[in-house]
Amino acid sequence: MAAENFPLQDRVAIVTGSSRGIGKAIALHLASLGAKLVINYSSNSAQADEVVSQINSTSDHPRAIAVKANISDPDQVKSLFDAAESTFQSPVNILVNSAGVMDAKYPSILNTSLEDFDRTFDINTRGSFICCKEGAARIKQGGGGRIICLSTSLAAAFRPGYGAYIASKAAVEAMVKILAKELKGTGITANCVAPGPIATELFYEGKTEEVINRVIGDCPHGRLGVPEDIAPVVGFLAGDASEWVNGQILRVNGGFI
Repeated sequence: MAAENFPLQDRVAIVTGSSRGIGKAIALHLASLGAKLVINYSSNSAQADEVVSQINSTSDHPRAIAVKANISDPDQVKSLFDAAESTFQSPVNILVNSAGVMDAKYPSILNTSLEDFDRTFDINTRGSFICCKEGAARIKQGGGGRIICLSTSLAAAFRPGYGAYIASKAAVEAMVKILAKELKGTGITANCVAPGPIATELFYEGKTEEVINRVIGDCPHGRLGVPEDIAPVVGFLAGDASEWVNGQILRVNGGFI
């Protein structure tokens, strides 16, 4: 197993929200690069177990576990790191925060309820903050440490109907840029990957066929992205070749924005 084929060999990665969608694709890709994985989910254990089985089926030794955690709860985020360390007998090297929510009603700011606003910020912003905080404290220092948060290309577009969602992700982008500077001397980098429209449940929910077709028409490639368009970018950021990329927002959207 040549190092160039498995650049993340035996590194330990936590991927939040990785039982489906973009998070699942990221977890599978990191595993293909040699990493050991904590598959985090919030509700659907069957989906998470399926991802774990998929990863472990290619190895004689368990290389993935599933851990339930709500990332807006600091004790549960701590438990993700505890599970990784105890299972793999190693500190965590890579944290990918992919868990997120969006209001499928796409309300104007005027029509956004405080409850929906709070839920969006609870997971997207507070959750990212707690994950970054725990990651900064516990990711292995001295080189190769990586914190990667999923944002959105909409943070550069300011589209109506996404007020709370875009604001919640813009806050994450600001935090990550500051975190990268605060981690000076640790060998840990912090970056955001900001996808455009990706064909997942999160994207399709609440959208009419007309809206979906308009989005496809606005993309230079004439298609929606797929999770597998995002995973290799995260894989690059997770590896040693990305060391000079730090405190950056990588907008991965096919030219949509």
